Amino acid sequence: MLEAPDPADKPPDDHPPDSPPETVLGIRPEDRLVIGILLSASTVLAAAHWAQLSGWGTRPIEIDRVPRSAVGYQLDLNTSNWVELSQLDGIGPTLALRIVENRRRYGRFDRIDDLQRVRGIGPKTISRLRRWTRVTRDSRGTSPVH
Repeated sequence: MLEAPDPADKPPDDHPPDSPPETVLGIRPEDRLVIGILLSASTVLAAAHWAQLSGWGTRPIEIDRVPRSAVGYQLDLNTSNWVELSQLDGIGPTLALRIVENRRRYGRFDRIDDLQRVRGIGPKTISRLRRWTRVTRDSRGTSPVH
């Protein structure tokens, strides 16, 4: 008859029983491999993106510059509201409201120099505003008079 093998007669195993895998900072070797691949791919993609943004390997673009020209926009003292007038250099909201109120109370401005009738505006302010303002003769805004 066959006898059951005696467990004491068993040859010793070359492999120790299952031991926990080696970890570094709690990260297994397989995980370290995945992290390394992801970091390498990210580095390569970042370098490619940087090279693309830097224009490496492309010809420089030539830009045709248009000569500077002065803007010829002028506000009409008889039709501009206080918001538009307050955008002028040296004219804030308070002075702009005074100009509009003066125009409403005493009528249209015939010349730019008529701004002197507004309290707070003198010859220096008028000379500074002359370039940016105009006065029209009629309500349609035609025939500018300086």
